[in-house]
Amino acid sequence: MAAVLVALCLAGCAGSAPSTLDTAGTGARRVEGLWWFMFWISVVAVLEVLLLLGWALWRRRRDTRVRAGDAMPFVGVLGVGLPFIVLVAVYGVGLRDLNALIRPPAGPELSIEVIGHRWWWEVRYPDTAGAITANEIRIPVNQTIRIRLTTADVQHSFWVPQLMPKTDLIAGRVNETWLHAERIGTFRGVCAEYCGLQHANMSLIVTVQPEEEFTAWLRDLAAPPARDLTEQQRRGQAVFEAAACGACHTVRGTTATGTIGPDLTTIGSRWSLGAGAAPNDKGHLGGWIVNPQSLKPGNQMPPQPVPASDLPDLLSYLETLR
Repeated sequence: MAAVLVALCLAGCAGSAPSTLDTAGTGARRVEGLWWFMFWISVVAVLEVLLLLGWALWRRRRDTRVRAGDAMPFVGVLGVGLPFIVLVAVYGVGLRDLNALIRPPAGPELSIEVIGHRWWWEVRYPDTAGAITANEIRIPVNQTIRIRLTTADVQHSFWVPQLMPKTDLIAGRVNETWLHAERIGTFRGVCAEYCGLQHANMSLIVTVQPEEEFTAWLRDLAAPPARDLTEQQRRGQAVFEAAACGACHTVRGTTATGTIGPDLTTIGSRWSLGAGAAPNDKGHLGGWIVNPQSLKPGNQMPPQPVPASDLPDLLSYLETLR
């Protein structure tokens, strides 16, 4: 049994997958505390059953006479009374933590809008005009952030296990949650509600930064693009604007103003393609443009008939979008 307990404890820390037992936020720490509280209650309950079983077997071997009334005190105390006390305690602690999770620890200092799409996340900073990105949220450390959640299509669920429990995105409603990160780092989030074929490839990251770095990043995100392009990159921009890309995507400072797909103004600096479906490098980006269905079957982007001679120029241009 000791080996099983050790394995359970280590499972929460193993690998790179986000774990609710490796918390970095005030909300997730509440959930972690409740988990450990229930875990140790379960350990005590298992030990109690094993001890009583051993005692019963020991007594059975010493006295073969069966007396029905002998076990009644144990049944009453350990089978009824103690479980009742445990359930009341767990219920009370659960209500306390639920109430704490509803209300942030301090007044929100920043609001972020997160919109769920099939199958990617749109992220907007409404207090800063033009600050729009996709599949990545950046927040300052030790500040309370309000997250307003909506969906553009089916039901999704926003969950960053190391920062906060999940909150559903329901059509026709605006739900709210909050984040309060206690340490700097990058934390993976997922959609926790089955939403279709590519549900498993609907990830995002939350990057927690010092306040000065976050302020500089947000200012750069909202600023008009100012790029000194090479001749190849200018040809790539012309290819981008001449193709169908602008019908679905926006790149500020160009003729591309589509709103169906993600805003691509900072595509060159993003952590992945397709909300975690593939690494964001030149090879995968080229494959995504030519045939996105090969990397993420069922996604909403059709293949783009970009001539092979123009593709290097287009990729060179897209790498400048940071």
